[in-house]
Amino acid sequence: MSRKSVVTGPTGTGCVRSVTAGTMEVMNDDLAALSARIDRTNELLQRMLAEVAKTPSTHAIFVDAGYLYAAAGRLVAGTEDRRAFDLDAEGLIDALIDRARTIFADSRLLRVYWYDGARRRIHTAEQQTIAELPDVKVRLGNLNANNQQKGVDSLIRSDLESLARHRAISDAALLGGDEDLVSAVEAAQGYGARVHLWGIEAPEGRNQAEPLLWEVDSQRTFDLDFFKPYVSRRAAPAYETTAGRPAREDVRFVGAQIAAKWLAARGRDTLVELLPGHPYLPGSVDQDLLVEAESLLQYSLRGQADLRRALRDGFWEHLRTQY
Repeated sequence: MSRKSVVTGPTGTGCVRSVTAGTMEVMNDDLAALSARIDRTNELLQRMLAEVAKTPSTHAIFVDAGYLYAAAGRLVAGTEDRRAFDLDAEGLIDALIDRARTIFADSRLLRVYWYDGARRRIHTAEQQTIAELPDVKVRLGNLNANNQQKGVDSLIRSDLESLARHRAISDAALLGGDEDLVSAVEAAQGYGARVHLWGIEAPEGRNQAEPLLWEVDSQRTFDLDFFKPYVSRRAAPAYETTAGRPAREDVRFVGAQIAAKWLAARGRDTLVELLPGHPYLPGSVDQDLLVEAESLLQYSLRGQADLRRALRDGFWEHLRTQY
């Protein structure tokens, strides 16, 4: 038995094509197999969606330590100089984790990423202590001659983008304020992660870049009461200022001593960055020089303009002989 159908060709004439029962059976078998595969695919998709529904969301906390120290130090201790205050990093990290648990109630913590700078990317004692804390990953950029962080923003971007791309996180809490972090936020959002900007209350003005505030999914600011338990100002060392005034040559010699240590710790590359500014020193370097000199001399150089000039002269003389 066969069925007949008429097919019209290009000339408009008709021809008769015969379709056998066997051909129909093959077509029906193919359709049945295709239908079975579709049903199987739908079943697998339903299982996958069910598993996704059971899997909790995941969040991570990204801390720009440079911003944290500067903003929290200014807020609590009145200074951005790290040497002027102590930070209970362990207590503060625990507080940030607890706050994240409240904000992301149905989510689990992946870890805390702590970004800081260090000479030659070698951990300081404080950074090593932080790195040993549970659920904390310390990532180090470099420090230049002016104690400015280099490479930290790119580390944040790399981690944010990678974690978002691999669906390792659904939410990122970013404690920072630099405009250079905008690209990191955009990269993470491009892979579907939500980025929440955490900031530190500024005594006056604003300590976070506006383009960064515009780009994130939400904003939150922590106030003085939040940071007070974890930041404490150090007592300033008391030096005798009326007796035992050192000679200018002694102070100049101490300046040269400190320059030798500075050069040994930082290398000649940083010297190239410093020399164009002669006879002026960057503020951070000048402050380091003053504090170390006072410690060696056991004498306060505050208000001693002639001795401070001698100190800087000795510092520069040694560096210039090494170039």
